[in-house]
Amino acid sequence: MNNNFFSHLFLWLSLIILPEMVFSQSNDFTIQDVKFESQGITLAGSILKPINPVAAVVIVHGSDPVKRELEFAKRLAKEGVAVLTYDKRGVGESGGVYVGPSVGTNNIDTTNLNLLSDDANEAVKTFRTFLKNKKIPIGLIGFSQAGWIIPITASKNSQIEFMVLFSCPTITTLEQLRFQFYTNGNSTFWENHTDADAREHTKNDPDKYQFVETDPKISLNTLSIPGLWLFGEKDIQIPVKLCIEQLNTFKVQGKPFEYTLFPTLGHNTSSIDITTPFDISIEWIKQKALSIKMSKALIK
Repeated sequence: MNNNFFSHLFLWLSLIILPEMVFSQSNDFTIQDVKFESQGITLAGSILKPINPVAAVVIVHGSDPVKRELEFAKRLAKEGVAVLTYDKRGVGESGGVYVGPSVGTNNIDTTNLNLLSDDANEAVKTFRTFLKNKKIPIGLIGFSQAGWIIPITASKNSQIEFMVLFSCPTITTLEQLRFQFYTNGNSTFWENHTDADAREHTKNDPDKYQFVETDPKISLNTLSIPGLWLFGEKDIQIPVKLCIEQLNTFKVQGKPFEYTLFPTLGHNTSSIDITTPFDISIEWIKQKALSIKMSKALIK
């Protein structure tokens, strides 16, 4: 009886003493609620920490009004990768205003992309303070629109040591829009068009939007951190072959950029139903994290 009483008392005291950010735990990792400031607003998210993480990543959103990517984060955490994922500004528990097509605004305006990169940058700085082992390499992982946000963020913050990009463009925002208008959501687009058709349209079609374009190559030119892009050849959101051409140019210049092309996949290369791209990204993260740690050890 006494043992039960003291056991319950200890549990009760533990719940009081532990930070209120801790709300869940599994055999593989803990989950903690966090909040951080960015450009005058408060963003809310979760940190998932394995017992001995091999690496750490902040998840960067695509264009949709999405909350924290907990399911994807759990997949990463189960593989030994610590994760910070947060509700996009204006979504879920995060403050601010969501900007995007679903509310009639242009979410790839340069101002908005830079604002979202500020959010990702603050997430990285916050995450670093929560990692007990300061030698753990920290990177960015994201989807689609993150292809513009991640390079901008990485160019601002030297703490970011690698990046993984699922179906992310390496072309300008205007070029991507031209291609997207051309495919018009047609899932059979590639049955009736060639890469040459898509390339011609992407390069020369008159713009339906008038705004300052964002070119990820400007930021990528400044980076020397490893990057992995995962593309689906059937993608109708971004012209994959043109994006790969840009990456090949960077590779010739000695940039540590890699990519993998999946002939049967479309824009969703991070699907839980088709795990090969995710599995490849995990192995790549582990290899790069080990290389980064070894490099740091040699410098010392």
